[in-house]
Amino acid sequence: MKTVCLYFQVHQPFRFRRYRFFDIGNDHYYFDDYTNESILNKIASNCYLPANELLIRLIEKYKGKFKVAFSITGVAIEQFKLYAPEVLESFKTLAATGSVEFLGETYAHSLVALKDEEAFIQQVKSHSDLMEELFGKRPSVFRNTELIYSDQIGEMVARMGFKAILTEGAKHILGWKSPNFLYCNVLNPRLKVLLKNYKLSDDIAFRFGNKEWSQWPLTSQKFAGWLRQMDKKEEVINLFMDYETFGEHQPKESGIFEFLEHLPGDILKQRSLKFGTPSEVTAQLQVVAPVKVPTPISWADEERDLTAWLGNEMQQEAFDKLYDLLPKMSRCTDPKLQKDWNYLQCSDHLYYMCTKFFSDGDVHAYFNPYETPYEAFINYMNVLSDFSLRLNAAVPSNSEEKELAGLTTIMEEKDTKIKKLEEELNLIRSRRRNSKVKKDMAKKRKAPAAEGPGTEKQKSNIPKEAKNQKTKKAASKLKKPTH
Repeated sequence: MKTVCLYFQVHQPFRFRRYRFFDIGNDHYYFDDYTNESILNKIASNCYLPANELLIRLIEKYKGKFKVAFSITGVAIEQFKLYAPEVLESFKTLAATGSVEFLGETYAHSLVALKDEEAFIQQVKSHSDLMEELFGKRPSVFRNTELIYSDQIGEMVARMGFKAILTEGAKHILGWKSPNFLYCNVLNPRLKVLLKNYKLSDDIAFRFGNKEWSQWPLTSQKFAGWLRQMDKKEEVINLFMDYETFGEHQPKESGIFEFLEHLPGDILKQRSLKFGTPSEVTAQLQVVAPVKVPTPISWADEERDLTAWLGNEMQQEAFDKLYDLLPKMSRCTDPKLQKDWNYLQCSDHLYYMCTKFFSDGDVHAYFNPYETPYEAFINYMNVLSDFSLRLNAAVPSNSEEKELAGLTTIMEEKDTKIKKLEEELNLIRSRRRNSKVKKDMAKKRKAPAAEGPGTEKQKSNIPKEAKNQKTKKAASKLKKPTH
């Protein structure tokens, strides 16, 4: 029996306002709140709310036999909280059904896995914490930004404890092999790898409303028939796509909601088909072989590589300048800087700088707030320049820190020396006071006792001649006759 694994990606970036050169150093607010709120409310109305409502009804109708998986970025959750809390509540209702699995991913929908393992681990942990807080369960399956995967990235994800990862079933890495089996990471076989069937997924995500397509109109019965006719040996059909496919990329008028509404019933009618979440698939199926991916792949564009984000010099320069700030950001504790750092990392900003044309160019233009890739680059670099100034002010460089540490040590040594000298001075003063007191006491002990006037001792000190003269004078006065 084949398992149909249906997975949806939910993400919206915080778009920047027009940030001019003269704003650098003067204005530290970068975001276009009006555009962000308008776009999110538009997508919520066209896609998130009606699609979630439909999925809840389908899960109830088929009593848990219909199952899906989501990965929702941290920045999307933040926008739900700001602009459309009812969307977040509807996802919580989906989680409560027990038929929906929420996957791990990078919090900021970033390309950090290509640059720094420690920062990558921190972002994934932040996202897993958020998923557990909101939906009551920690993710065990991982989906990297834009399904970007390589052997090295898979090994990092395995070390973080995830059991499986989703990625693209790209032709150039599979060769003659089919994406409809369970594979494993070549460096760490404990990590299972689910590969997207890009042909069947893109039939829904991109070709559904194209009237020039030879298979238009695509009905749920036709699609279920295609699944039934597949090789009986194949075990899993991974249908991975943006959730905005329903009602936004493919508008309601195209019949996309009717297709989704009837698809579970038409698939479950086939005895050879059932639905399963990624964790169920990895638990039930056996690995057929390791899949070797020496250089990163993604689900974007015809090449299924990284050129959508790093295909030209502007993108590469912006990417390098951004992550040159990582050492300082690792020491930054300012919550405002940390939040702006997350928003700066969104891969969408690099995507807007893409210079591809033709069919890929149409996709890159969707929800792009800039008229040209060059305008996107200049605006982003202006924002990044101001952010760098703020970060430098908050976190000094290593050389500045060393100089500051040296000065601090010198000052501490001086303070210690001054305290020691003060103690010695106080001791000397104390000794002098004690010595003076002792001398004064000694003088007092040596001095004679003081007596008042007319005492016997004073009388005894009067010379004898003076005494005799006084006596004679007194006698002569007595002898004089009186007249």
